[in-house]
Amino acid sequence: MHSDDQTPDGASSVPAGPSRRSFLKQTGGLLGVALAPPLASQAEALADKLAPTSPILSGQTNVSLTVNGQAKNLRLEPRTTLLDALREHLDLTGTKKGCDHGQCGACTVHVDGRRVNSCLTLAVMAQGKQITTIEGLAKGEELHPMQEAFLKHDGFQCGYCTPGQIMSGVACVKEGHATTDDQAREWMSGNICRCGAYPNILAAVREVAGHG
Repeated sequence: MHSDDQTPDGASSVPAGPSRRSFLKQTGGLLGVALAPPLASQAEALADKLAPTSPILSGQTNVSLTVNGQAKNLRLEPRTTLLDALREHLDLTGTKKGCDHGQCGACTVHVDGRRVNSCLTLAVMAQGKQITTIEGLAKGEELHPMQEAFLKHDGFQCGYCTPGQIMSGVACVKEGHATTDDQAREWMSGNICRCGAYPNILAAVREVAGHG
């Protein structure tokens, strides 16, 4: 062995391959190429092309609603609820804002004959459909039979929930879901009364159902 040869005799048995230093050089080079500005910008452009388009609607837009048989043209934010469109923009305040979370039913209106919570419905979604509010239920001076039944049975106390209860009651009878007391209670359960007029409301709905 040469005097300045520090390599042990057994070193010759180590398998040949890339050293740690050469490995770092190679990976560092690849990383540098990957992050080179021209390629990075190309990658961003490619990502933009591949990304799904998700246009964000903002600003007021034209909305045409048919409410109680009359066409109404409005300029609304796309996020405007049907409830706010009726109350704030059309001054139809018979429809009440209760919980504003679809849990109390005070905002119930009919859309194409079906009861909906207007606080959970966007106005733009109601375009091209027939919207009926409590103001459109009577025919002139002639009350709807459900309105008359509510008066007869005193189906309201504070009255705040009454428009929603009446609208829901009309739909409930039309759907055939008021043939028994239990059924009427079940299908009217989405409308909350906080002052205890339930028995009277039930009597009114059942009376109209009986006449049907």
